[in-house]
Amino acid sequence: MSGFDGAAAFDGEAAFDALRRAMAENSEEPEGPARNARAEQLLAEAEKLNIPLAVIEALGHQLKVYNYSSEKAKMFVPFARLLRMWDERPEDFDEYETHSLHWVFKWMTAGMLDQPHIPLAAMEKWLGEMEHRYRLAGHSERAVRSAEYSVAAHIGDRARAERAYAAWLAADRDAMADCHACELHEQGWWQVRQGRDAEALDLWAPVLEGEFTCAHEPHAALASSLAPLLRLGRLEEARANHLRGFRLVRSMESMRGAYADHVEFCALSGNEARGLELLAERPAYFTDDGHPRSRMDFMAVVALLMDRLVELGPADRPVPGPSGRSWTAAELAAHAREEALALAARFDERNGTSHVGERARARMAQRPLVDRLPLGVRAVRTVAAPPPAPPAPVLAQEPDLPALIAEARRLSDTLQPNAVEAWAAVARAAQDVELDPRDRAEIADHEAMDRGPEGAWLFEQAAELYAQAGDPGEALAAHARAAYVRALAGEIDEALTAVAGPYDEVLALYAADSTGVRQTASVVMSRARILMRQVQEGDEGEILSEAEGAVREVLALVEGRTEDDVRLAARVAEAQAMLAELAARTGDVESAAELFTWAAAGFVEAGLPWFTVEYEARLAGLLHHLGDLAGTERALRAALEHGGPHLEPVGRAQLRLQLAEVVGGRGLAEEAAEHALEAAHWADEAGEGRTLGAWARHQLGGYLVRLGRWAEAAEVLESALPDLRPETHGDGVVVQTQWWLGDCLSELGEHREAAERRLQAAEIARHWPEQHDHATLAHLAAESLGAAGLPAEADRAYARAGGLWREIGNVHGLIRSLRARAWLALRAEDGADAARELMAQAVQECEAALGDVGSDEEARARLVGELGHTHRQFGDLLARSVSEDAEDDSIRAVLEEALTQVAESIVLFASLGGDALDARTGAELAAGWLAADLSRPEEAAARARAVLAAYGSDGSPSGDDTTVRDRRDADGGTEPTRRDAGDATAQARRAEAAQMLALMEEQMEEQQD
Repeated sequence: MSGFDGAAAFDGEAAFDALRRAMAENSEEPEGPARNARAEQLLAEAEKLNIPLAVIEALGHQLKVYNYSSEKAKMFVPFARLLRMWDERPEDFDEYETHSLHWVFKWMTAGMLDQPHIPLAAMEKWLGEMEHRYRLAGHSERAVRSAEYSVAAHIGDRARAERAYAAWLAADRDAMADCHACELHEQGWWQVRQGRDAEALDLWAPVLEGEFTCAHEPHAALASSLAPLLRLGRLEEARANHLRGFRLVRSMESMRGAYADHVEFCALSGNEARGLELLAERPAYFTDDGHPRSRMDFMAVVALLMDRLVELGPADRPVPGPSGRSWTAAELAAHAREEALALAARFDERNGTSHVGERARARMAQRPLVDRLPLGVRAVRTVAAPPPAPPAPVLAQEPDLPALIAEARRLSDTLQPNAVEAWAAVARAAQDVELDPRDRAEIADHEAMDRGPEGAWLFEQAAELYAQAGDPGEALAAHARAAYVRALAGEIDEALTAVAGPYDEVLALYAADSTGVRQTASVVMSRARILMRQVQEGDEGEILSEAEGAVREVLALVEGRTEDDVRLAARVAEAQAMLAELAARTGDVESAAELFTWAAAGFVEAGLPWFTVEYEARLAGLLHHLGDLAGTERALRAALEHGGPHLEPVGRAQLRLQLAEVVGGRGLAEEAAEHALEAAHWADEAGEGRTLGAWARHQLGGYLVRLGRWAEAAEVLESALPDLRPETHGDGVVVQTQWWLGDCLSELGEHREAAERRLQAAEIARHWPEQHDHATLAHLAAESLGAAGLPAEADRAYARAGGLWREIGNVHGLIRSLRARAWLALRAEDGADAARELMAQAVQECEAALGDVGSDEEARARLVGELGHTHRQFGDLLARSVSEDAEDDSIRAVLEEALTQVAESIVLFASLGGDALDARTGAELAAGWLAADLSRPEEAAARARAVLAAYGSDGSPSGDDTTVRDRRDADGGTEPTRRDAGDATAQARRAEAAQMLALMEEQMEEQQD
C-alpha cells in the first residue's frame, strides 16, 4: 500500500500524482472496512493539497469503496458533498469526474431503496432530480426508467413496474446506461418475479457464458440462476453454477445478497451440511447492518436452512451463528426469522405496502426442490430423523397375521431382498400370539440372517423349532447356516467341525427320501461356502481341490432339478461363481471370466438380478486384466443396473468410480465426470468421504479439468486436498491434485494462488527419483509468479527449473527457462543488457545441443525448431528493448540486430519444410515490419509476398506442404502441432501479409513521386 501522506508530500502535481497512485492501490485491496478507512484517510490528505479536483477524485474513490462493501449506508455523505461542489463550481470537474458524478446517481437510488429509514417520498423526489439532471446533461432516460422500475418493483407496484420496465427497454442506450451484464441480470430477475424462470435464464445466458461481464457479473447472475434452475429440473447446470458462482462471491464482502442465494440453494438441494459451511465462512454477515436489505435476505435464508435442519433433526445440533454465543439450529431458526421479519416490516412501513414481508415469508416457507443434488465437494450427509408417520388410512380390513406370514413366506421362498423385514413385521404382529413351531422357526431363521455372525445362536434355535415342526432337513440346514456364520467370524476350523455332522446326516436323509433337494442343497452349499472361506483366508494348498469338490457336489445335486424353484436356481448360479473364484486363484483368468458370466446370467434368469452385483464387479476386474475394456464397461454397467436400489452406498461408489475410469480412458470425459460425481456422493453417504470420497473427488476434478470447466474443477480439487494423504492415496495423487488445481487457478487468473499450489506440488516431487515432474512444476510455478506480478520470485523459480532441466538433460526445458528469464529481465528497469545476455545464452545452449545430437533426425528437427523460436524471440526482445529516448542511430542499430535474429529464424524454419510453415510465415511478417521500421519498403514487400506465396488462395499451403498450428510454449514461444489446411492461422497470416504489402506499395509509390 502506498505511503502517500499529503502533509509530507511535495506540493503541486507531484503530490496529486502520488494521491492518485495511492487511490489506485487502495482500489485493488480486498473489499471491507480496512479499504474504506484508507479511503477516508486519503480524502483527508486530498483536502490538504488545495486542489479541487483532488478532493473530487478522493470523494469519488470513497463513494466507490463504500458502494462495494457492507458499509453502503455511508455513500450518501460523500455524494451529497460532490453534488454540492458540482452545483457551485462545475468547472472544477474534468470530463471523467463529470461522467462519474452522473453515473453514481443510479447508485444513490438503489442505495435509498436498501435503507428503510429513507422515506419513499425522498426517493420519488430523487427520481425527479435524477431525470432533470440527466435531461440537462443530454443523457437518455434509459437509466432513469431503470431506476423507476427498481422503486416500483421493490414496493410491489406491478403496474408501474411493468410500465417503467417497458420504457427502460425502449429508451436508447447511452453512456449512463448500466453495462449489458447488469441490465440483463435485472431484466432476468423481473422475469423470475413473474414466474417465468425459463425466460429469465434465456436473458441471463450471455452473462452466464461470459459474453458480458463487470465487477459483479456473472457473480450475481450465477447466484440468481440457482433456484430457477432447480425449479426447472436443470440440476447439472444448477450444480455447476453454484460451484462457479460461489468462488466468485466468496471473498466479496459487498455480495451478501448473492451469498444468500447460495445458502438458499444448499437448503433447497439437500446440501444442508454445505450450507452450514457457508454460514461459518462469513460470521459478519449475521450482524453487518450497513445494508439492511441484503441482511434481510441473508437472515431469511438462514431461517430457511435452520428450519430444514430442525426438520431433519436433532433441533439442538450446534450451528454457526452470530458471534458472542453458541447456537442450536432451533434457536438460530427463531432468531433469524425474527430478524428477517423485523427488517421486512421496516421496509413495508416505509413503502406503505406489505410486499417485502410477503416475499420474505414466502422465501422462508420454501420446500426442498430435490432430495439431494450431489455437488462433488465433500459434505457430510445430514442424517434425517424418521419423518412423522402420516395418519393411518382407514382400510376396509387390516392385514391379519396369517396374511403377513403368507407374504413373508412368499418373499423368502423367492429370495426377495426385503424378506427379512417381512419376517420382522410378522414377529412384531405376533408378540401376543402363540405361533406354531414352523412359523417361529422361520422368524428366528430370518432374524439370524439379519444379525450375521452374531446370529449363530438364533440359527440353532431355529433348527430346534424346525425339528419340532417335523422338518429334519430344514433343521440340519439351519445348523449348517450356524456353522457358516462362525466361519464368517473367522472360526473356520470350528465351522468345518460343526458342519460335518449336518452334512453327513442330510445326505443320509436325502438317500432315504426323508428330506428334499432344497434342504440338502442348503447344507451342501453351507459346507462349500465354509471351504471357500478357508480358501479366501489364504489357506489354499490341498483345500483348493476339496473346495472345488464341494462346489461341484452342489452342482451335481441341483443341476437339472431347478424347474421353477428360485432357491435351487440361485444355488447353481452361486456354485458357478465359486468355481470362477477358484479358477481366478489358480491363474485361469479366461475360465474365471466365463464362469462369472454364467453365474450372473443364471441369477438374472432366475429373476434375482441384485445377486449379480458382486460377480459382475469381479468379472469387470478380470476383463480389465485381460484388456477387454468393452467387456469391462458392460460388466460395470450391468452391476449398477442389476443392483438398483439394493446396492449399498460404498458398493455404488466403487462401481461408479471404476466405470468413470473406464469411460474416461475412452476419452468420454463428460460421462466420466458424471460417474465420478456420483461416486463422491455415495462415498460420502457411506461415511467414506475421507478415503474413497477423496479419491473420487480427485478423479472428478481431473475430468473437469479435461473439459475446461476450471472453476468447478477448482472447487472440487480444493475440497479433495485436505483428505488426500500420501500414506492412503499415494503422494503421486497429492501432486497431481495440486498440479491440476494450479492449472485451474492459472486459467481463472488467480496466479499467486496457482504458484503456491505448483510450488507445494514441486516440493513433494523434489524427493522423487525421477525429476521431470519436479522440473515441470518449478517451471509452471515460475510462470504463475510472473503472471502474478512477482518478477524477482519468478526469475528465481525459472532459474531453479533451468537447473533441474540441465540435471535431467532436457535441453528444451532449459532453453525455455532461459528465454522466460530474458523476458522477465526486460521488464525490469535497466534490464535490457541482462535480457540480451540470457537470450544469447539460450541460443548457445541450443547450438551446443545440436552439435551433440548425433544421427537422431527427429531430435535434430526438434532442436532446429527450438533454435528457430529462440532466434525469433531474440529478435522480438531486441525490438522491444528500444528506448523511445534513444538516439536515432542507436535505435536503428538495435532494429538491424533484431532483423538479423528474425532472418536467422526464417532460415531455420525453412529448413524444416512444411512442418514449420506457420512458424516461418510468422517470422517473415515480423521481419517485414522490422524492415518497414528501417524504411526499407522493398524488403518488407518481398517478405509479404513470400507469405502470400506460401499459402494457396484459400489459405491452404501451396504445393504439397502440410502446415502446422503454432502452440504457445511456457515462455511465450511456439511449438508446432498439426492442423488442417486453410485454418484460422493461415487466413490471419494472409490478411496481415496483404495489409503489409498494400502499405509498402503505397510507400514505394510515394517515394517514386
